[in-house]
Amino acid sequence: MRPLLELVSVLVFLGLGMGYSYRARKLTGAGVWAGGVLGLFIFLGTGYLGMSLLALFFALGTAASAWRVADKRRLGLAEENRGQRTAGQVLANAGVAGVLGLLSWAFPAFAPLGSLMLAGAFASATADTLASELGNVYGSRYVNVLTLRPDTRGENGVVSIEGTLLGVAGSGVIALTYCLAEGWGPWAWWLLLAGTAGNLADSVLGATLERRGTLSNDVVNSLNTLVGALVAAACALAR
Repeated sequence: MRPLLELVSVLVFLGLGMGYSYRARKLTGAGVWAGGVLGLFIFLGTGYLGMSLLALFFALGTAASAWRVADKRRLGLAEENRGQRTAGQVLANAGVAGVLGLLSWAFPAFAPLGSLMLAGAFASATADTLASELGNVYGSRYVNVLTLRPDTRGENGVVSIEGTLLGVAGSGVIALTYCLAEGWGPWAWWLLLAGTAGNLADSVLGATLERRGTLSNDVVNSLNTLVGALVAAACALAR
């Protein structure tokens, strides 16, 4: 059980973050509350490490969405609602992490693995966000992830070398942060692999089920983070 003072300080921090996100129009009202609840779940199970990863993902994703937004609007690639994320989008990107936080809180023996899986989920979410938001700006050649034939920039399942590398870099930032807290070890490579695998899964699902209308973008993003978490767990258990 976390000390009361520590919990109060985190609630204040979350409150400030929620207030900023609403006033700056980064999240809708429902999105603010969804983010606050998930943040609390993450902190209860994984402490300051989990909170740091959540904040880092949010900061990188927000910055990437805002980067050269005028060019994205001109090309019809900017996010809807002027980039203001809904509760559904918040749950899609951080819902798996929230569940892992709760499980780590309820079952302390699971917490070490839960923290690694949470990092894998955020590595995957960060890779997907940077690959999409920055890849659409800096990519030079866009291809379908399944056929490798030229395809329309911004379409589901379309990737570029530049976007993929930027996604790997995003996973690397999450891995670096995790290592600064937990020490250097093979998990650095595990998280790079988890983030890249999740990003690839997102592209494959986008090129198939999302294009057909079988899955929504929010569901695809949620599965992306689940793949990242599971790959991180598989690496740890196979060690």
